[in-house]
Amino acid sequence: MANTAAFTGINGLREIRRSPASHLAEAFETGSVQGTVTLKEGPFQTMAGVRVDTSSEAGTRIASVTGGLPERCGEVRGTERVSVLWLGPQEFLIVAPEDAHDSLGGDLIGSLKSALGDAPGQVVDLSANRTTFELSGPRARSVLEKGCALDLHPRTLKAGTALNTEVGNIPVVLFKTGEESFRLFPRASFADYLGRWLLDAMREFASPEVP
Repeated sequence: MANTAAFTGINGLREIRRSPASHLAEAFETGSVQGTVTLKEGPFQTMAGVRVDTSSEAGTRIASVTGGLPERCGEVRGTERVSVLWLGPQEFLIVAPEDAHDSLGGDLIGSLKSALGDAPGQVVDLSANRTTFELSGPRARSVLEKGCALDLHPRTLKAGTALNTEVGNIPVVLFKTGEESFRLFPRASFADYLGRWLLDAMREFASPEVP
């Protein structure tokens, strides 16, 4: 049994926590094909779900905290440290580095709640709700196309776009971060299944192409 008396404060808990797909780290490394397609679980991040009317005073205040709010489907706003992903009308996912969390000396969640104030809307700390998969390489799109109904061709899905969709029948937020790189945000309970699904979809690219 763990000695819980030794866990004094948040740093004690940080030492023992595990990411939802940490048990797949070695499989991700061995299953990646360097120069073709690679998969890894990203670091812990601060995440918040926000609902607010963008045309309201509260929306303006929240936009000042995040560096803007998206106005249409697929749009991403924010700053170098904060990304604001459009989930639906007046609904957004805020993503920032782990140290932006209030429990680690940051102030993002508290600032969002203060900006909303008593206005209609919602700010929810979702930092433990999702994990992040980073899929990159020339074949990353081919892997996703095996289980995603979106048109992922670059003429349609531009870098800097984020959309709600499904990959391998798992609901995710799919963020195209570069021409050959994607971030997937599945809920933590789906991390194991989706991680294994992506590994299986990558497997063919470990073999030489048949002319």
